[in-house]
Amino acid sequence: MDRLLRQFLSQFIRRGSMTVTTAKGVKFTVGDGSGEPIAVRFVTADAERKILINPELGLGEAYMDGEFVVERGTIADALAILLDQPDLLPQWAKPWWHLRYLTRHLKQFNPRSRARRNVAHHYDLDARLYSLFLDADKQYSCAYFEAPDSTLDDAQLAKKRHIAAKLRVTAGQRVLDIGSGWGGLGLYLAEIADADVTGITLSTEQLQIANTRAAEKGLTGSAKFLLQDYRDIDGPFDRIVSVGMLEHVGVRFYDAYFQRCAELLGEDGVMLLHSIGRSQGPDSTNPWIAKYIFPGGYIPALSEVLPAIERAGLLVCDIEILRLHYAETLKAWRERFMARREEAVQLYDERFALMWEFYLAASEMTFRKQHMMNFQIQLTKRQGVVPMTRDYVGHEEARLRAIERGAKPRLKLAGE
Repeated sequence: MDRLLRQFLSQFIRRGSMTVTTAKGVKFTVGDGSGEPIAVRFVTADAERKILINPELGLGEAYMDGEFVVERGTIADALAILLDQPDLLPQWAKPWWHLRYLTRHLKQFNPRSRARRNVAHHYDLDARLYSLFLDADKQYSCAYFEAPDSTLDDAQLAKKRHIAAKLRVTAGQRVLDIGSGWGGLGLYLAEIADADVTGITLSTEQLQIANTRAAEKGLTGSAKFLLQDYRDIDGPFDRIVSVGMLEHVGVRFYDAYFQRCAELLGEDGVMLLHSIGRSQGPDSTNPWIAKYIFPGGYIPALSEVLPAIERAGLLVCDIEILRLHYAETLKAWRERFMARREEAVQLYDERFALMWEFYLAASEMTFRKQHMMNFQIQLTKRQGVVPMTRDYVGHEEARLRAIERGAKPRLKLAGE
């Protein structure tokens, strides 16, 4: 086993410096010696078998079970090396990838009942968990870092402002927020843009918090949140926004999703879609993420999204690629989580904390080292709805920023 492990890891890890201690105590170093040296240890032979059989699933499982530990550096440091190799996958893991790719549509089959179960798996966790690492507004999607020294809260506010500017929301317009989360974006559009917002979610926990926040801010007349599937909401709407929702739709449902958005959007309407994306074409979901974090989830390539948009009769007016913004967002989340890690252990247990630690670190390094990004697509139903040049985005952001300065202080929930 030791010889096989050394052979396989030496073939895969060609950058960086990682010292490995096997379950029998044998040590060896792999990589080219560059960068900060990292040391890891396999606690059990079972962990070694997991890595050799199916590394994409086995590494995360071994870490959360305490069978794979990082003795020098952190799991984020170890993943930074593992995800920065010339080959995206070890050779011995590729048969698993092909199998997953062939069956990916089955994994992403998300009818109404299954979509609700998948959402509950992740978003109906104890709300106090998310307060450990999110910003005060509970934005659980890629922030927009306007400057290198932006705080997480500043970057999340900038994200909402950037989206609102592209939507070109005016007072009294009806706005649909598909996948409204804890209500932060919808409340921003209601308070700052003076819009009439309807947010929909499949998470009962998020729904309760969003409506509570609307009541605390005195916005129940202009911001309401419903437990409803996007396929069942009635329109029309002047504006539609969807942030972090497309990742849960599934490729087989893209046509239904965009067709429904086209039906809900008014003739002079604007839609803004914000999603994680792949830069190198269609793929399959990481098996550990699919099993433990986001069942039914999938990160699309633009080549999978744009044909469905075209078939729905929507016009693409603007596409913006946010490259390292999510890496910086995830870094902030990871650091904040680690600072309050013991509270996560108290809420759940040590295994859960290790799972969440691995999730945040792996996600950050995937965006930092591999080919993930975020995209924002602006859509309309006809030409001439948005200006010919993008200058208006900056002008609108400046207008919204001025309104923010004059807004009342935001009310916080207990635990934020």
